[in-house]
Amino acid sequence: MTKILHLSDLHFGKHFLPGVSEVVLAQVETLSPDVIVISGDFTQRAKPQEFEAALKFLQRLPPLPRVIVPGNHDVPLYRFWERLLHPHALYQNYLADKLDTSLYVDDAVFVGLDSTAPYRAIKNGRLSREQLAFCAHTFAAVPEDILRIVVMHHHLVPAPTFDRTWPMPQAKRTLEAFTRMRVDVVLAGHLHRAYVGHSLDVYAGENRDHGIIIVQCGTTTSRRGRGLEREKNSFNLITLSNTDIQVEHYHYHERIAIFEPVSRHTFKRRRPAGTNHNNRSKLN
Repeated sequence: MTKILHLSDLHFGKHFLPGVSEVVLAQVETLSPDVIVISGDFTQRAKPQEFEAALKFLQRLPPLPRVIVPGNHDVPLYRFWERLLHPHALYQNYLADKLDTSLYVDDAVFVGLDSTAPYRAIKNGRLSREQLAFCAHTFAAVPEDILRIVVMHHHLVPAPTFDRTWPMPQAKRTLEAFTRMRVDVVLAGHLHRAYVGHSLDVYAGENRDHGIIIVQCGTTTSRRGRGLEREKNSFNLITLSNTDIQVEHYHYHERIAIFEPVSRHTFKRRRPAGTNHNNRSKLN
């Protein structure tokens, strides 16, 4: 069994909520995750002091395996020449030297993809064919009974009951590619409005026998929540068991200063042909 703590959209800067971040740091210990995922937007305006604060936050997290990716706010917006020539320099200097990464744990493989597009789609992002090839190459060596998880910042399907949620350009192409790779879960952020769903609910695609669990995280530590999560903070706790993938969605309750689960979503874990429960249990 593997537990994944999914945070997103921290937004160190003028919208950051220090008190909420302290609660997150305290609750990490009680939740006891095995992996920490942060799906982008560490900063508000990609300033050195904001990245420095984000780095200090990361240093205070438990020394667990983690997957982090940049968001569009981690690329300079108004500093044109910096965005043009060195868009990820500060992110790479402070947080992570690589933009596209992979992580192997007992029963899952994660691929983190930089979906920012500093030159073309500053807000909505994009994934290149080279990045999809990197993803496919990573998963090609993964046994069928190991879960395949993609982490990115931008969303691939629109959030229900929330306007202005056009998905990332060429999202259908990306979903088709992930389906061919047999990706099980996509963890993302960007919208500041969490939701949990399934790709087949939105876009059936060319292969209808395999769908992808979509897990969006709201803003964990800023006052920029939107839609149904306006003025709310949230994170997700994903548990991978032998039979299921369970997603618990947490909201911050200011009165008692704690994050508590408000919903739980359970998906049947995909089983490759020729495997059974006993075979899978040996891997966990």
